[in-house]
Amino acid sequence: MRTTWFSKVLLAASVAGLFAVAPASAATNLKMAYALSTSSHYGAGADAFAKAVEGDNFTIEQFPNSALGGEREVIEGLQLGTIDLAIVSTGATLNFVPQTGVFDIPFLFRDLAHARKVLDGDIGQKMLAEFPKRGIVALAWGEQGFRHLTNNVRPVSTPEDAKGLKVRTTENPIHIAAFREIGILATPMAWPEVATALQQGTIDGQENPLSVIVSAKLPQLQKYLSLTAHVYGPALVLMSPSAYNGLSDADKEKFKKAGHDAAMAMRKYVDEIETSGIESVKKDGMQVNTVDHAAFVKAVQPVYPQYYKQFGKELVESIQNTK
Repeated sequence: MRTTWFSKVLLAASVAGLFAVAPASAATNLKMAYALSTSSHYGAGADAFAKAVEGDNFTIEQFPNSALGGEREVIEGLQLGTIDLAIVSTGATLNFVPQTGVFDIPFLFRDLAHARKVLDGDIGQKMLAEFPKRGIVALAWGEQGFRHLTNNVRPVSTPEDAKGLKVRTTENPIHIAAFREIGILATPMAWPEVATALQQGTIDGQENPLSVIVSAKLPQLQKYLSLTAHVYGPALVLMSPSAYNGLSDADKEKFKKAGHDAAMAMRKYVDEIETSGIESVKKDGMQVNTVDHAAFVKAVQPVYPQYYKQFGKELVESIQNTK
């Protein structure tokens, strides 16, 4: 039978339909969570990470400002596979990989260069290798900088000035032990609750790096900034094993490099904020003062035997002695 014009049209449409149902494979969308704003050092790290991996195969969807929960919940999400990537503080990882708490010992590091040397070296890299044992992949060490004290009661220049202040801390017993030794009323609290607590006067102050103090707009909530530099704050770029293990070997290397890029972006942010942040908060009305650093170091020395027992004196001293 002779093929009609109509049957030719039907055949062409059918062939086109067959090809139409085979679209190009869509990029894998990965969820990345962090506690601070997109304009923070965490945001800088997340942007650098996304830039390194996004393309035909992957997209990164960022969830800043604790949109997917506090840091503990986020890490649990990584373990469960409901969250793919995160940037978190060691205040949270302490509950999952206790060894990371050694970096939170007060007055352990001399300066940023010292801290970075330790984290990039054998000590820091061995610590990253502990995370898979807890159902988490650690891609890189990021950074927050040195933590300082803010409050609404008075300037703090000596340990005596800090006594009796009710200060929000992370859920970190390493910090809390030192604060209590000084006489600070340490009050563990999830970060999303802090602004309300400061506004209501439930707490007098908090302690964080300049990177957080500036990006979280704390000058709107706090009168005094005391440059205690009491603890160096690392950060971590983490990934869910379920997401990581599904990657090809080439993509695993790509994601490790992205973690490194995120870390470098955070360090760059910290370097810039260390020079510009103090002037910024002064312009916003905060009173800024230096402290008697030696007096604070002396005040926390009675707690060090506890740290030696917890982490080993050899490890603590090897960190202190790194040049």
